[in-house]
Amino acid sequence: MSLIFYLLLALAALSVLVFFHELGHFTAARLLGVTVERFSIGFGKIFARKHCCGTEWAFSAIPLGGYVKMKGQDDSDPTLHSSDPDSYTAKKPWQRIIILLAGPLANFVVAFFLYLIIALHGAPLITALDYVPPVVGKVAPKSPAAQAGLKPGDRILAVDEHPIRYWYQIGRAIQQDPDPILLTIQRKGKELQLKLHTKIVEAENEFRQKIHRRIIGISPAVKRDTVIRFSPSEALFYAWNETKKASLLIARGVEKMSTGEVGTENVGGPLTIFDVMMKFAREGFIYLLFITALISVNLGVLNLLPIPALDGGHIMFNLYEMITRHEPSETAYYRLTVLGWFILGGIMFLGLYNDFHRLLGGAHG
Repeated sequence: MSLIFYLLLALAALSVLVFFHELGHFTAARLLGVTVERFSIGFGKIFARKHCCGTEWAFSAIPLGGYVKMKGQDDSDPTLHSSDPDSYTAKKPWQRIIILLAGPLANFVVAFFLYLIIALHGAPLITALDYVPPVVGKVAPKSPAAQAGLKPGDRILAVDEHPIRYWYQIGRAIQQDPDPILLTIQRKGKELQLKLHTKIVEAENEFRQKIHRRIIGISPAVKRDTVIRFSPSEALFYAWNETKKASLLIARGVEKMSTGEVGTENVGGPLTIFDVMMKFAREGFIYLLFITALISVNLGVLNLLPIPALDGGHIMFNLYEMITRHEPSETAYYRLTVLGWFILGGIMFLGLYNDFHRLLGGAHG
C-alpha cells in the first residue's frame, strides 16, 4: 500500500484520540451544566461545521489537535469571564477541575480499551513480550543459571518468595531481592529449588541511560511469530498494567528531561509521531492499535503537566482558587497563560527541529 494510505491511517488514528480527549471535556461540561459553543477537531480555519444540540461541531484546517470552546472560556483571551449560570467561569473550582481532568482521563480509558482489544485478539510478541510464560528457552554458557543447573524447558514458579506468572516478573524479582536468590522451578512435573548468585552487567534503560542490572543468563522460549493468548481476566490485567506502565514511563521521561538527566534530542514532533505510527501500521492493524494506545497515554500525561494553557495548568489555577478562596489576578493569569503558550511553542519548535534533524541525518546516512 502507498505512503499516502498509511499517512491517512495515522492521521485518522490521531484524530480519534483527539476526539475522545475533547469528548471527555465536552461530556463533563454538559453534565455540569456548561454550554459548549464549539467542538472542533483541528485548529485554525474551519472548513466544515454543523450545529446540533446547542453546539457547533467543526473540522478545522490544521489536524494536529482539537478543542472545545465553552461559554465564558477562551484560551485566546484568558481574562474572559461570564457570570451566566451555564458558563464555565461561573462554576465552582472543583467543578472546573472535573471538566479539565475529563479530557486526560478519556485518553487513559481509550488506551485501556485498546490494550484490552489487543489482548483479547491475541497479542503479537512485540506488544506483549513481558507476558510470555516463564519457561526457559536458552541458558547462556558459564552464566549463573548454567552453573546452578537451570535447563531449557524449566518453568520458573517463584523467585525467593515472589510467585512468577509472567516472564517480566523474573527480572523484577531479581533486581529487588538480595543475592543469592532461590529459584523454585518445575522440571518434568517435579518441583525443584536452585540457589544461585546473580551477575551484574552494564545495560541501557528505556531512556538510553547507562545502568547496572543483575542477571542470571536466561531468555524465554519464544519465536518471533509467537502470539500471546490471554484469558478474559488476564486480558484485563494486561490492559491495566500496560496503561499504568506507559503512564509511569512517560511521566518519568518528562521528569528526567526537566532535570537534564535525558537530553532534549529525545523530544519528537509531529513528523516523528506520524513516522512511528506509519511504521507500526505497516506491520498490521493490531500493531497500529498498540502504538495508538501508547500515544493516547502520552496525550493524557502531557496534558496534565502544570503548564498554563494545558489542562494541568488550568487545574493549578483552580487549585489556587480553592486554597486561597480568591481567583488569581487578571494580570497574573494573563501573563502566566502567555508564558505557557511560549513554553508550548518552544517545545513544538524543538520537536520539529529534532524531526528535521533526524530526517536529514537519515538522508545523509
